[in-house]
Amino acid sequence: MSHASDISPLPQPRFLPMSRAEMEALGWDELDVLLVTGDAYVDHPTFGAALLGRWLVAHGFRVGIVAQPDWHDPASLQAMGRPRLLAGVTAGALDSMLAHYTAFRRRRSDDAYTPGGKAGARPDRASIVYTNLVKQAFPGLPVVLGGIEASLRRVTHYDFWSNKLRRSLLLDAKADAILYGMAENSLLEVVRRVANAPELPAAQAMLGVPGTAVMGKREDLPPQAEVVELPSHEAISGDPAQLMTATLALERQVHQAKAWAAQEVGGRMLLLAPPSPPLGTDEMDLLYSLPYTRRAHPSYREPVPGLATVATSITSHRGCGGGCSFCSLALHQSRTIASRSKDSILAEVATLTASPDWRGSISDIGGPSANMWGGSCTGEKDKCTRASCLTPQPCRYFAVDQEAIARMLEQAANTPGVKHLRVSSGVRFDLALQSPTYTRTLVRRFVGGQLKIAPEHISPKVLKLMRKPAPEVFERFLAKFREISQAEGKQQYVVPYLLSAFPGCEQKDMAKLAAWLKAKGWHPQQVQCFVPTPGTVATAMYYAGVDSQGKPIKVDRGDGERRRQHQMLF
Repeated sequence: MSHASDISPLPQPRFLPMSRAEMEALGWDELDVLLVTGDAYVDHPTFGAALLGRWLVAHGFRVGIVAQPDWHDPASLQAMGRPRLLAGVTAGALDSMLAHYTAFRRRRSDDAYTPGGKAGARPDRASIVYTNLVKQAFPGLPVVLGGIEASLRRVTHYDFWSNKLRRSLLLDAKADAILYGMAENSLLEVVRRVANAPELPAAQAMLGVPGTAVMGKREDLPPQAEVVELPSHEAISGDPAQLMTATLALERQVHQAKAWAAQEVGGRMLLLAPPSPPLGTDEMDLLYSLPYTRRAHPSYREPVPGLATVATSITSHRGCGGGCSFCSLALHQSRTIASRSKDSILAEVATLTASPDWRGSISDIGGPSANMWGGSCTGEKDKCTRASCLTPQPCRYFAVDQEAIARMLEQAANTPGVKHLRVSSGVRFDLALQSPTYTRTLVRRFVGGQLKIAPEHISPKVLKLMRKPAPEVFERFLAKFREISQAEGKQQYVVPYLLSAFPGCEQKDMAKLAAWLKAKGWHPQQVQCFVPTPGTVATAMYYAGVDSQGKPIKVDRGDGERRRQHQMLF
């Protein structure tokens, strides 16, 4: 695998090329890698194509981007010519079905990742459609899938939008590999292997690269390899409860991070190499120091709405130890926290303040949960059997220096030119309660009037199914928030994020939540009806009608039932 010291970089262009003219201006006669994405090309580190493209350029590979191609016309991929090595395909920042349809399966009227916010710029099941398009445009070119859509659909999964069980996306798209998880190093290794062994079939060259899924044979597994055997696609099709078995097994494989996983599909074997290790701090620092313009590609005539929400945000870390049953993040980014150094974060703050677009405010410094920066497991992770580092109680081996987070935020806020700094990426309130200093600093300086918190529900039964803290934990944090705000003479509010129609949640549970909100005088602003996204434990609950212990639970599946639950909060 690569390390910062291995780099033979190319000069970083202002924007990665999207046309032949831009290639020629860089002196490139061909591309090594073509990235095809369902999002507009925004040169910002929260957009996957920009991040991966610049990472490959930093390691000596010429990369071009085709963003939101006309999926009816292979010529829309051919403007920059055939790439020398391979094409990488991603649906974009969201699963394309989630991007297109609401929790009640109605077509969305907008798309935040498209210029002008217009819907319809990418197809349904974009990974499949784009892969077929690449194969038409460049016959025989290796194709690898990545991003959230491919990552979460890497094995047999339930698809809410068709209400069907679907096999691995790798088979339906007929790609050579899926790069699951955060793919910087797995993509780099795959590109290097294809470059160094052009005589091998692509899937064979990629076999064993951490973080990859390929089709193969059982004999392709390394001798003495530890293998997590997933129930076959056919077994899950015959017994819905087997989806829970498969989901929990895959969750353990990702967390313990040493074993292969294998699943039989139609007499063939899907082989998942162990997850790619999270980037080290030096690699994270390098990745986020690359010269992103933080702007949409200049060819766009209309703004990309998704950029506005992150334009002045800073990613401090990846991964989340929460392990919430409805969240796909741990399956994609893992429960292991990968953090940047403080110096790297402060350097990015300084870069922001020097930008001609700077207006004085940083919208966020954080990650999946803002107060996990620098977190680590001090125990023996490969022996861990917990599904969450934080519930039912925070694990004593999960170490986070939240006072250091508070100091980092204060240093960032005190940087010349910074007028305001907010933490808007979400905070684990159960973790915050362990550090009075962090909580006080957060509420005093970095809330900005409203703090978004995710209690999700108030029913102990439902919260247990969600792997969320008990309701009294949220009440303790709420009391502390009010106490600090009042002491500072500030009118500040908690904005709770809530879920309706969760598997195991009944009408009486929603009535309890509605009464709790009424007693507090709260009018909910952020309520999401549960959407069964591929790969999560909660989705297995929804499909199989059982909890993670295999016990039957009541599930409201009809749109009418789900809508009634949702509307009880309004």
